[in-house]
Formats: sequence, C-alpha cells, structure tokens
Amino acid sequence: MLVDTSQERQEYIEDCEVCCNPISLNIECENGSIISFSALNIEQ
Repeated sequence: MLVDTSQERQEYIEDCEVCCNPISLNIECENGSIISFSALNIEQ
C-alpha cells in the first residue's frame, strides 16, 4: 500500500489485496512522515 505523506490527514476505505474485504484506513502525517496509522476490518 502506498501512502501519500503530503496530506496531513487521510480517511478512506480500500479493499484488501488478499481477501477483497473492505478496510477503513485512518492515517496522519507530519513533515512527510506517518505519525499515526490504523486499519480496521469493516464487517459486511
């Protein structure tokens, strides 16, 4: 997974590359570095 660290805060849903289930991603970046990352499985 590629993360654009130029954005300070990102929230989006992406399908898992292995099982295709949706994953909720929350990413926070500062000065081009990831400072917080969470990935939660969204149950269908």
